[in-house]
Amino acid sequence: MKIQFTKMHGLGNDFIVIDCRAKDIPNLSKVLMRLGNRRFGIGFDQALVLKKSAKADFRMDIYNSDGTRVEMCGNGIRCFASYIWSRKLSKKDRLDIETVAGIIRPEKAGSLVKVDMGEPVLEGSLIPTTRPGRILDYQLDIDVNSFIITCVSMGNPHCVVFVADVDGYPVDSHGPLIETNAFFPKRTNVEFIEVKDAKTLKMRVWERGSGETLACGTGACAATVAASLKGLTNRAVTVILPGGTLKINWAKDNHVYMTGPAVEVFTGAADV
Repeated sequence: MKIQFTKMHGLGNDFIVIDCRAKDIPNLSKVLMRLGNRRFGIGFDQALVLKKSAKADFRMDIYNSDGTRVEMCGNGIRCFASYIWSRKLSKKDRLDIETVAGIIRPEKAGSLVKVDMGEPVLEGSLIPTTRPGRILDYQLDIDVNSFIITCVSMGNPHCVVFVADVDGYPVDSHGPLIETNAFFPKRTNVEFIEVKDAKTLKMRVWERGSGETLACGTGACAATVAASLKGLTNRAVTVILPGGTLKINWAKDNHVYMTGPAVEVFTGAADV
């Protein structure tokens, strides 16, 4: 069996988009785990599966390269919307996309895509963590390491750590320590943030199930909320990631809006 796919990226956070509106792929999780291998498959951070929806324009199912399901992906939904528009699957400039995290609404913004990412969740038990209440400047001790963390859900869990020098920070060792700690029952994405000024953050991210990636849209949103809560930045900031920049605005309506690019790289077919 062959599947058709489109390779895309948002700031280097890369994806394949697969259209499964007409037919499901058997053993999809195992198939995607094999295709996600960067040496023996296509290689991607996440796979975005396009499906029909009974309550929105389309449904987006998201899988990590290790075959696990995730709730939401900010860079992914920009690519997903761009895929729909480029193939004229909808004439609407603003889409309703069903995800595990709820209905997410991307819209055209010139050559970019703006997404209403919804309201941040700050209650620890809902993120989820094992601690109730707001997780703001909480000390998390792991082995000999102590991390001061702030936790936010943008439909998926995030742990934000502020550091003095993000470029020199050991993301590859500390990221997985935090991701898999028992404090996070569903594991967590981890953002390491350097505050440049009141309007600018610099970020590296360790993504749950994918490792360090060049960008994370939901992570940039979570970082903006955390920085604003701590009084470190304004509510509208530019987030600088290894793959490029995102504009994030935690607006007065309590919704977080993300604006950034979506790029199609190539199309192809793979044997499964």
